[in-house]
Amino acid sequence: MRPSYLPLLLATLAIAACGQSDPGLPGTLEWDRVNILAETSEPVIAIEVGEGDRVKAGQLLLRLDPRRVEAQLAAAQANARRFAAHLSELQHGARSETIDAARAEVARAESAAKHARAAYKRIDALRHKGARSQAQLDDAANTLHIAEADATAAHAELAELLNGARPEELAQAKAELAAAQAKVRLLSITRDRLDVRATRAGRVDALPFRLGDQPPVGAALVSLLAGDAPYCRVYVPERKRASMQPGLSFRVRVDGVDDPFDATLRSVRSEPAFTPYYALSGDDATRLSWRAELVLQGKAASRLPAGLPCHAEQSSDARG
Repeated sequence: MRPSYLPLLLATLAIAACGQSDPGLPGTLEWDRVNILAETSEPVIAIEVGEGDRVKAGQLLLRLDPRRVEAQLAAAQANARRFAAHLSELQHGARSETIDAARAEVARAESAAKHARAAYKRIDALRHKGARSQAQLDDAANTLHIAEADATAAHAELAELLNGARPEELAQAKAELAAAQAKVRLLSITRDRLDVRATRAGRVDALPFRLGDQPPVGAALVSLLAGDAPYCRVYVPERKRASMQPGLSFRVRVDGVDDPFDATLRSVRSEPAFTPYYALSGDDATRLSWRAELVLQGKAASRLPAGLPCHAEQSSDARG
């Protein structure tokens, strides 16, 4: 009886087929992380949420002590009002009472100059007759010069009041007011951000500081895991890059979870990188790879933590 080699041949082909099967895409589970940073160093006076809480965009998370910023804001607002009043004064010109006072000063200065001029002429005439000394004549001349200068100054002050502010003065006053108002807006924003609010909907992942702590500028006050579901970060080898387009369907298995998840390819980086160490296998060790993100679907995915290892395989209908 001749031996049959058919079972052995089929087994060999099956083993070869298994050796050539698609190994899939290894990766890790990630969330979009949003860190809300401290813009000023102030003590924490209230914490409104806890770690793990779901929050909406704009929801209050915690409060920082506002007293210092509020005092700076009040000073800036007062300074802006002062510059606004100064600009209004320049635009409207002098009050009628001020102009009347300036006209009276002109009349007084002109009268004093007229009296000094007459006194100088009288002393000059007496000097020629020898009835007055040269020193007396010099004193009279000095008095006349001072009176005439006062009259000239009084006329100039009256003309300044009547003509109003120069365009350069108005431009300078407007610039000072604009700078003061900008500072008020800046401090208003700083004050508003002492009430720390969620910039996106998500889940509170970490609250590094407690009541009474004073975080430094730039410290992360709250860390949020944003979005409705996590994504699987995988690395696509060179041989598969051309076929990877956003919208492809995948099945993702997460370590420690029995049931796989449906996922959709969200994006693939345009710049390649070297394959990470945990994805090295066979010829892949010498090839470049492209980082890709697969968004998991289903309510169960929203409860998964970040950092879990996962493994993605393209769905059969997408391959076909």
